[in-house]
Amino acid sequence: MADRKNICVLFATAVGDDGFVTRLGATEAKHATERCLNRIERAVAAHNGEVLAMQDGSLLACFERCDAGVLAASEMLDRIRSLPALSGMRQPVRIGLHYGIVDTATASGEGIDVARRLAGVAESEQALATGTVVMLLTPAARHVAGTQPLKSPALEALAWPVFAIGQRAGMVTSIPPTSRLSQRLRLRHQQDILFVEEQRPVLLLGRELGNDIVIMDPRASRQHARIERRREGFTLIDESTNGTFVSIEGGGERLVRQERMVLSGPGRLGCGFSADEIERDLVFFDLV
Repeated sequence: MADRKNICVLFATAVGDDGFVTRLGATEAKHATERCLNRIERAVAAHNGEVLAMQDGSLLACFERCDAGVLAASEMLDRIRSLPALSGMRQPVRIGLHYGIVDTATASGEGIDVARRLAGVAESEQALATGTVVMLLTPAARHVAGTQPLKSPALEALAWPVFAIGQRAGMVTSIPPTSRLSQRLRLRHQQDILFVEEQRPVLLLGRELGNDIVIMDPRASRQHARIERRREGFTLIDESTNGTFVSIEGGGERLVRQERMVLSGPGRLGCGFSADEIERDLVFFDLV
């Protein structure tokens, strides 16, 4: 059975451009990339990460905690910056981190796609992390994250605020919420009340024990959906087989399957079944 779960993903690439290869020569450029990947792999191991794949000058790894992922990325940059320059050029390593769903058996999923995309827009010797990663950091690791989201046309096109990672990113003790997200999303399930807010920016729903909200209905998937506090609002991300039914007060019902939706509330969610059914496993939500 596929092992799908929300986890911190790191994607690092050490592939130089045509100018890098031309100046060094194909053999020396390949050696430089292997030397760089070796240091990246050591940093992953030092922070108890798991290498999922390594090919074509790139490495994919995952970490159970976001703290470990960003500290590993910071160590990678330090290790690579300590390397001597090659013909006056630095090794063009680029790193992306995201917290999202991953199938570790097949090395696929939204978490990997976003991390790879971030690495693709990073500058040389730069590590970038989504706001989801940064908001899950404990105070012990926040000193390696930038205090403000980065601004550029490429980053503005992403769905998340993006922060620089590394010892040179600056000191930070807290991540200020945007004015649009000053509210909290309150969820009620049976006798439980939970909030999605700055202190808890991600909430998991599903049939499997270990989710924040455990849905006992057999129509729900083991890891059914998650709700993230994002720049655009509180976003429901469905990852299930049967989809999530969303009913907003005063409006109709919408089926969200393998896609996302910003929750405006008040309303209710049905994980695999209609939100109009009289079910004890309905989840009610509103903005407070």
